[in-house]
Amino acid sequence: MRQSLARVLSGVAAVGLIAGAAACNKSSSNDKDTAGGSSSKCGYSLAYFGALTGSAANLGVNIEQGFELAVDQYNTKNGANCVTVKKFDSQGSEQVAPGVARSLVTDKKILGIVGPPFSGESQAADPIFDAAGIPSITPSATNVTLSTKGWKTFHRAVANDSSQGPAAGAYIKNVLKPQKVFVADDQSSYGQGLAAGVKTALGSAVVQTDKTEGDGKQTDFTPLVQKVVSSGATVLFYGGYYTNAGVIRKQLTSAGWKGTLVGGDGMKDEGLAKAAGNAAAVGTIVTCPCAPADKAGGTFVTDYQTKWKVAAGTYSDVAYDAANIFLGGIDAGNTTTDKLNTYLSTANYTGIANTYKFTAEGELDPSLLKVWAFKFDAAGSPQADQEIKTS
Repeated sequence: MRQSLARVLSGVAAVGLIAGAAACNKSSSNDKDTAGGSSSKCGYSLAYFGALTGSAANLGVNIEQGFELAVDQYNTKNGANCVTVKKFDSQGSEQVAPGVARSLVTDKKILGIVGPPFSGESQAADPIFDAAGIPSITPSATNVTLSTKGWKTFHRAVANDSSQGPAAGAYIKNVLKPQKVFVADDQSSYGQGLAAGVKTALGSAVVQTDKTEGDGKQTDFTPLVQKVVSSGATVLFYGGYYTNAGVIRKQLTSAGWKGTLVGGDGMKDEGLAKAAGNAAAVGTIVTCPCAPADKAGGTFVTDYQTKWKVAAGTYSDVAYDAANIFLGGIDAGNTTTDKLNTYLSTANYTGIANTYKFTAEGELDPSLLKVWAFKFDAAGSPQADQEIKTS
């Protein structure tokens, strides 16, 4: 499952490369324009960094396609290949991400990064991007601690888990109204943070907790299933991704459990229903710090369908906006990484999914946060259920 890219920069060589690569990028992109000193808005690159293959690739592909659509439309107006798309496949893995990140920062023309999508890979790759001075906007990594590391290039275009966790807890409490809730997570940075917020929100209603392996490493969840059934819980909240969650839902159904599975945005993918079976997945609730992609403004929904021959997925619209924030900065003449990073600190951009203004820590302004609940239907798709108030 791990591709050869993970081995390109390994061992002792990788240790020496991070400093050298960062210095190389800073000297060429941060302090001056590209070769020739041109102030043209063309001749630069934006990068997508995240999963294109691996166990949770669907979520990454959604994001990359939204990003790439924005760049394509910019190039239609400004000339073919004006801004070049660069893709870096991390497989969503915090083990693979550092080597891929070191490769990215050697490219002197990359001015900004859309990604990483996942919290674990963000913990591993963002220090490398920060050392190189390349600004990034994650459309989906929600772990709270990402904005507490002192990284000057980090920006988050959605609410973090301090909003999503309590919102999920509020939905469980006020809509599902169970007497007993079981909470489990996959031990990832994302899953643990989200589960912690839910446990705090629900308090004594949480009767038991458990852990699973993550990243597709576990296929038999019998121990968890048995604990959930015996606990008497009618709701299971799972902090993890759709790959595990679909199998868990299938095995819970086989065990006769008729309760409701609830999770976060990492489970908001049709892959959950494919793993569980559509009938078993029906009624599963997932929260997301995002609005329904099919409600995005402008012509985005039609444009995305036309280009990719599929409907926009989770965070496709947010990634589209993130790319356009970068492109707006480049269009205004911010053609070094330093200038573009400064531009992000003052940007106030109204996109097709939301309005974006970043705090000094790179978080989305608190007034702009949103969390929605989605419910899986009989066709195996998560459909918008309701917006959940975050305060």
